[in-house]
Amino acid sequence: MPRENGAEAPRRRVVLVSKRGRFLFGELLFEQGPRINFAGGKRVRAGQLALVEPGRRGARVIRELGRPDSPRDVVDALLLDRGIRRGFPKALEAEAGDAADRGRSDDRPRRDLRELATLTVDPATARDFDDAVSAEELKKGGIRLWIHIADVAAHVAPGSGLEAEAYRRANSVYVPGSVEPMLPLALSADACSLTPNEDRSAVTAEVELSEAGEVRSTSFYRSLIRSDMRLDYDELDRIFAGKERPPELVATPLALARRAAAGLAKRAADSLHVESSEPEFEFDGKDVVAAHSVPQTEAHRLIERLMILTNEQVAELLERKKIPTLYRVHEQPDPEAIESLVKRMAALDLPTPALPKHISPSQAGELAIEASRLAAREAERRGHGREAYTSLVLRSLKQAHYSDRNLGHAGLASHAYVHFTSPIRRYPDLIAHRGLLSAIGAGERAPSAKEVADAAPHASERERDASRIERDADSICASFLLERELFDAGPGAPFEGEVSGVIGAGAFVRFAGKLADVYEGFLPARRIGGRERYELDETETMLLGSSGGPAIRFGDPITVSVDRVDSPRGRVDLLPAGEDGR
Repeated sequence: MPRENGAEAPRRRVVLVSKRGRFLFGELLFEQGPRINFAGGKRVRAGQLALVEPGRRGARVIRELGRPDSPRDVVDALLLDRGIRRGFPKALEAEAGDAADRGRSDDRPRRDLRELATLTVDPATARDFDDAVSAEELKKGGIRLWIHIADVAAHVAPGSGLEAEAYRRANSVYVPGSVEPMLPLALSADACSLTPNEDRSAVTAEVELSEAGEVRSTSFYRSLIRSDMRLDYDELDRIFAGKERPPELVATPLALARRAAAGLAKRAADSLHVESSEPEFEFDGKDVVAAHSVPQTEAHRLIERLMILTNEQVAELLERKKIPTLYRVHEQPDPEAIESLVKRMAALDLPTPALPKHISPSQAGELAIEASRLAAREAERRGHGREAYTSLVLRSLKQAHYSDRNLGHAGLASHAYVHFTSPIRRYPDLIAHRGLLSAIGAGERAPSAKEVADAAPHASERERDASRIERDADSICASFLLERELFDAGPGAPFEGEVSGVIGAGAFVRFAGKLADVYEGFLPARRIGGRERYELDETETMLLGSSGGPAIRFGDPITVSVDRVDSPRGRVDLLPAGEDGR
């Protein structure tokens, strides 16, 4: 497992090339800062985006990147500005091709499961398929599940160039319309991907469940599988709703997997209840033309429960055998944070859990779970505030991260948890694979305790970096789409939304339009009540007017209009509906 060392090269930056008189200079695109003078390099044109490398005598131009009015060009520029390496060197591409060839002729012992009816379920836009599922009914009652995960360890050898690059990236980065994968496409989109109608190497977890979702037995082994069918979440939800018939080839394992997930739902009731939705953007060439939030449906929950089950079973085995691994940990919240959460919920007239006089860490976790259920139930009753109240609960919790010590996963109510089911796109999963395969004598060396301890903070940091990039890319694409919508709707058009956050300077508002339901902007406090002054209250859940004007509360409905859109930076400034901000 490699470590990154050596002096870092100057961070490359993205600038908008501007002109004053005869001179060109650069303006930082994604943050504030002084203008940048050029000291040579490639020729650039005013009005274009450029990648530059700062130096003592000015910035050297690496290359032009495209136009600031093109969503795809701006998102590509964002990745480069944040240090995401685009593509792979030719030597790594060649190494990946060789690894794919070796994997196809792999002679390690494998259990042949190609006769099992097997399916994959992923988003319609998925580019790689980490997991597949098979199932059969047991004569003694209950269900046997086979959860097949891509055998990336068979292709990426410790100490190889592929290993070093996978460690450096630590995860794939997903932005609207594109992905920068952790592994070259010869592996991530081909040899390691469980593509239908192709023989693929996998690591299989064979789990026997009772009808109540209790685990009777688990075994692991390397396998050879052949997926029969790929379904996406929308197709699966239509099948579950009775609008479509399931494909005959996979109808039985699909129905059994659904039954198994229903049994596991009883265990999931003890976990944190948070509902989130991911934005999905549609493109026409380089232009974004529509977007919508993708809610968590039964299809999502089915796959999620099976993957959580697998991750828990792997974690328990590795802990039992004392094999070093990267645990996915979510520590119990601080009791003080839960007390503050309950005060905030009460300020918003949300039902709250009863607090004991003294809260232990374990009680704090239980109270957070109960608070999440109460908030979700109240959001459903009110018809608004679902994401706002969810974020209120999440802000009271500690952040999940990777650790070489098993600290449990409070959000999932899991004693031990690892990431195992997505080794194509996450490096920690590859570590878990090697540990598991070493534990069952399947030809891999377990990582050392030092290697795992070194990898934990790096993987956690890279995951946070990727999350920030993905959020910023979503904001950029939504802003471009909003500009398109305003061109047709005209200035001052009203939009219905909800308050998604409040700070002293104003309120964040999520709102929907005709082209999308994923817009978000900022409503300054100074623009809310004319001459009335709005300030943040002591619970930090609402803005209160100095003269008794209506409060701007977390999660409440609100109607706004758009004052200004800065699309390349993903910034939207709002006004109260009906106010002429011009």
